[in-house]
Amino acid sequence: MLNKISELPIETPAFSWKKAVWGQDLKVNEWIQSIHHLNEEEGGKHWDAVMMGVPISRSSISASGASEFPESFRRAWKGFNTYNLDEEVDLRDLSVVDVGDVKMHFTDILLSHQNIKDAFHGLTKEFSGSIPVSIGGDHSITAMLVKGWKETYPNEEIGILQFDTHFDLRDLKDHGPTNGTPIRNLIESGTIKGENVFNIGLHGFFNAPSLVECAKEYGVNYITLKKARKNGVKETVEQALHTLAGKVDRIYLTCDMDVLDIAYAPGVPASTPGGMRTDELFEAVYTAGLHPKVGAMDIVCLDPMRDGVVQPTVKAGTHVFLSFMTGLAMRKK
Repeated sequence: MLNKISELPIETPAFSWKKAVWGQDLKVNEWIQSIHHLNEEEGGKHWDAVMMGVPISRSSISASGASEFPESFRRAWKGFNTYNLDEEVDLRDLSVVDVGDVKMHFTDILLSHQNIKDAFHGLTKEFSGSIPVSIGGDHSITAMLVKGWKETYPNEEIGILQFDTHFDLRDLKDHGPTNGTPIRNLIESGTIKGENVFNIGLHGFFNAPSLVECAKEYGVNYITLKKARKNGVKETVEQALHTLAGKVDRIYLTCDMDVLDIAYAPGVPASTPGGMRTDELFEAVYTAGLHPKVGAMDIVCLDPMRDGVVQPTVKAGTHVFLSFMTGLAMRKK
């Protein structure tokens, strides 16, 4: 397995934690294993989840250092335990491996996007029984990741559960494959159907009327944060998952960190007031992690270079990942 990973456009990350001897209490950095520190026998074991960094942000419409998040994410692990007090579950029961970062070209965005697609296709073929988690990077990566997933499962319908402030339906002819176009990219390429997209969390004055019309034209299901709160965020997510599960074979979860209110997430390129609270987002991704058809997820648009001194957004992004993993752990029970 290690040899096959080396054939993919994936490289050793700039920072990784070395293998640790497990103790009674575990930090996340002692739990997640780097594939680059494993021997062949260890690398060939079954993994419940496979993590991959996708450090790209040149394809962001607004100035972004989201390419720096995979490293900041890994460094943050030391500040978190594997035990989730809220659910009374220890994530140590899950096996998780970090395979490294997708190789990026300094200036060629299209080549970098191709590498993302190829890496995810290869990864999901090799780790077919594992849940892949991708850490971006800007939101352009989602189109490439889902296209790679579709290559792995060409005869299956894929649905999208999206937590976002924006539609991400900008016209590719005007903008190219940016962080503002991934959902339209997937629909217009025939990778997914618009009716199989549920976007939860849109709010305020941050989407043009033309994008609303585009969403309606493609049949995209969108639920504003105001409406989701009225019905209950958890209940809204559960209903979206229930509807999707009746129509698709696999569900892809994409979490754009700009869905959070600027008070909770200053470290995003397009931070806005009026967004979700962190507890709402943690509950939403936990709920998604519980569902048997949610087979992959990503976290995007988190810029550590814009974050506060104590890194509230990096910590929130790490908590999002761990909340999803908690759902996965409860699912497996």
